[in-house]
Amino acid sequence: MKRLKMRKIRDAMRLEAAGLSTRKIAASLGVGQSTASDYLSRARAAGLSWPLPADLADAELEGRLFPRSVQVRSATFPQPDWAHVHAELRRKGVTLALLWEEYRGIHTDGYGYSRYCELYRRWEGRLSSVMRQHHVAGERLFVATLGASNYTYVEATWTQSLPDWIASHVRAFAFFGGAPAQVVSDNLKSGVTKACFYEPTVNRTYAEMAPHYDTAIVPARPRKPKDKAKVEGAVLIAERWIVARLRNQRYFRLDDLNTAISELNAQINAKVSRHLGASRRDLFARLDKPALKPLPVATYVYAEWKLCSVALDYHVDIDRHYYSVPYQLLRQRVWARVTARTIEVFAKGERVASHARTSSNRQHTTVRDHMPSR
Repeated sequence: MKRLKMRKIRDAMRLEAAGLSTRKIAASLGVGQSTASDYLSRARAAGLSWPLPADLADAELEGRLFPRSVQVRSATFPQPDWAHVHAELRRKGVTLALLWEEYRGIHTDGYGYSRYCELYRRWEGRLSSVMRQHHVAGERLFVATLGASNYTYVEATWTQSLPDWIASHVRAFAFFGGAPAQVVSDNLKSGVTKACFYEPTVNRTYAEMAPHYDTAIVPARPRKPKDKAKVEGAVLIAERWIVARLRNQRYFRLDDLNTAISELNAQINAKVSRHLGASRRDLFARLDKPALKPLPVATYVYAEWKLCSVALDYHVDIDRHYYSVPYQLLRQRVWARVTARTIEVFAKGERVASHARTSSNRQHTTVRDHMPSR
């Protein structure tokens, strides 16, 4: 490798003496223009010119172009804990770029990014193949992103259950200040009861939320990440910009965690894209926000739907409490709409009973009109 480098330096000096520009020298040698310029600058600083003495060996040339003092200085840079770096890379969303930023935050005179990566790869190359395996931990994170602007909303939830799933949608719509025409969702079991490739079936509770916001739920097909490519990319960004940066923090309240997430999420949306020259927030204000549907005046009331069988005593079991329905519905299947305060029962699309919700005490709530005459 050193012999190749010395040969390129000799060729660079020869081509410069022939009158070629630095750009053409770089193209001829297959190196970057800055590299070719560095070769020539070092030669001038060392007092060398073309043609070089015939007896000048590569080792002596290298010593004059790259003085030992420079090599000694590089060895005095603060050394990263490569074992710690390797362990951190196994955590979700953590990248070498992030670890290098943290390293330079402590050691401002430390290695540059490219050298940092080179040294880590060299260190990693000495590990056994077993040690190189990566097993990344997972977190429960709700991520929503808009199509045109990539404007993103992120929050942490306790679970991926239906109440948390719906509540996250409600908060996301509030964050965006409107609702989109369609919601392309993942095939999460809470929201999709049948993950069919051709025609997924949306959970009835999830489907009921859609008309409240005048939107449509369109589940992505199983094992088709391109159906939701936007949010797949947003999840990756959230892992790197949020999860990875908070990996060493400990929170005892979900609200505190989401406050920290909100601050980092704001940075994601404010970051200016190099290829678009605008931030997600700017694009959102210009593209997506005017197209969103206004939020409804009334707050969405979460309700679960449960398919029940009417028992012989004309009651249905909802969370270990029994509510009456008209006795004519014995042995039939009915739908119960369950909210925090009410129980409504529907048969063939019509409401046939309504009760105030009671705690799970295995007691009966009975309306006299539901009883048979005997």
